Amino acid sequence: MLLVFDVNETLLDLAAIDPVVAEALGEQSGGSGPRRAWFDRMIRSALTVTAVGQYVPFGTLAGAALRDLAAERGREATDDQVRRLADGISALPPHPDVAPALRRLREAGHRLVALTNSVLEVAEAQVAGSGLRELLDAVYSADEVRRLKPAPEPYRMVLEREGADTAVLVAAHDWDVAGAAAAGLDAAFVAREGRRPFGATAPPAYVVGDLGGLADLL
Repeated sequence: MLLVFDVNETLLDLAAIDPVVAEALGEQSGGSGPRRAWFDRMIRSALTVTAVGQYVPFGTLAGAALRDLAAERGREATDDQVRRLADGISALPPHPDVAPALRRLREAGHRLVALTNSVLEVAEAQVAGSGLRELLDAVYSADEVRRLKPAPEPYRMVLEREGADTAVLVAAHDWDVAGAAAAGLDAAFVAREGRRPFGATAPPAYVVGDLGGLADLL
């Protein structure tokens, strides 16, 4: 089976950038609230530019989201904070369940690839720095087709390059799961931080608490 893994939040833990996001927004570090607000703003931006038929690199959206949220709080995110955010995203650690689960899935004979909205250079740095590259057969970026997920083009690109008719997209994001399903893939939703899949669309094939749960099922 071809398993297609989202990277940010699904494989890698964004909590590592909590301090820089909290600092830019003028909030005390130590909680996930500022980072989740920033990430949600970045995703809203990505969804908007994709819906109107435009393309903006994901890293550009990340910096813009930080500046926008800071401005709403009467602050100005500095160039240094935006740079540290980008550096932090490139060096995120994996969630504790990820490497063991990927090894189990590989040993079971599944092909494992990553698909992310980050540009390919950043994606490769992320999986290499996190120690996950040797566990992945390939890394793909939505930037290669100039369309961000959940547009159908990134998912279809993976199927085409892998020579596959179908695959299972594994993600911790409801919008990613919905995009994959619309493009003809099955999906596994990873319920990190208490998240749930969309209630208004068909449920994904699998809902698990972490990747260990997915390895148990497959």
